[in-house]
Amino acid sequence: MSVESPTLHLGLAGFTAEQQDQLSAALQGCSSGFWQPSKFAAGDAWWINGARVQVLPDSTIRVASGVPGTRSLHLDLQDVDRPVAFALPLAPRQFEPLCTFDPQSVPSMDATLKIFEGWLRPMMAQFCLASSIFEQESVLGSGSHHVIANGIVIAVVNMHGDSGVLPTATAADFENAMWQRLAQPQADIPDHFVRGSMAQLMWHYAMRTTREVLPKRYFTERLYFRRPPRLPQRLLTDAHLLLLRELACAPADFKTLQQNTGLGEQALARDLAALYFVGAITSNPKRAAAGAAGKGAAGPESGTSLSHSLPPSGLDSGPALMRPRQGTDLTAPAPFGPY
Repeated sequence: MSVESPTLHLGLAGFTAEQQDQLSAALQGCSSGFWQPSKFAAGDAWWINGARVQVLPDSTIRVASGVPGTRSLHLDLQDVDRPVAFALPLAPRQFEPLCTFDPQSVPSMDATLKIFEGWLRPMMAQFCLASSIFEQESVLGSGSHHVIANGIVIAVVNMHGDSGVLPTATAADFENAMWQRLAQPQADIPDHFVRGSMAQLMWHYAMRTTREVLPKRYFTERLYFRRPPRLPQRLLTDAHLLLLRELACAPADFKTLQQNTGLGEQALARDLAALYFVGAITSNPKRAAAGAAGKGAAGPESGTSLSHSLPPSGLDSGPALMRPRQGTDLTAPAPFGPY
């Protein structure tokens, strides 16, 4: 199995439905092959129709919708946390964005996407690292590892802590890399590496991968709430919160969750995989939160395969959390920490 490269999501705003279709088709002709259109809020980067931009007195911008019946978009570009480019022509003369492109020119669009990829390179390197961790899961175990390609350390993996990756590392680097187990349980991460918790690393991987990464048993066995994900709450979607609440109230199998939530099979498998990787759900009643299975959380899941214990987020630490009182309607089953 080869190491994956991530699919990057491009959000579009201010374009008509016809223009969106044209831009989506144009993406297929761009050279990188990483990109696909997405909902605007979910985009790793944005393309905005400059002809529909209005600069407001407070220096924020309003982007008029190109689709009848939908709302305009209000943005403060100082707060935007992802790459953004504006399609020419620009409506306001005083508006001078950092990045523009010609929506009628594939080379212009391609050049813009290459700029975006440069900005997103650290995230792409983290995805490749997570893909490699998933591929190596059966032999990694616990502890710490150096990942070495062409004699250079390109990643440091602490299975129960933070890990780091060289921001320019690619899928090809990881395909030819060697994994070296270290004597110390927690290895130092170089300052120039992109650093992140294993929970966040594997969460983003599960939400992006095109592979089926949910363990087979999670499609057939009863599932239980274990604890809130150790993640910033902004990473969780409404679907994740709904699944956590469903399982906190009562254990359920895959088909029951699909019926209760209305999620499609593919979306449900992806969202459950993300929750699995961060130790929020379990198929073992002994690891369920106190009350979620009629028992307190206990020892590890049966079996020795890392697919039972990998979820590399410090799965074996932290107290079990109580099930909410019957009749209580909570958005999430327990408070989230400041991760």
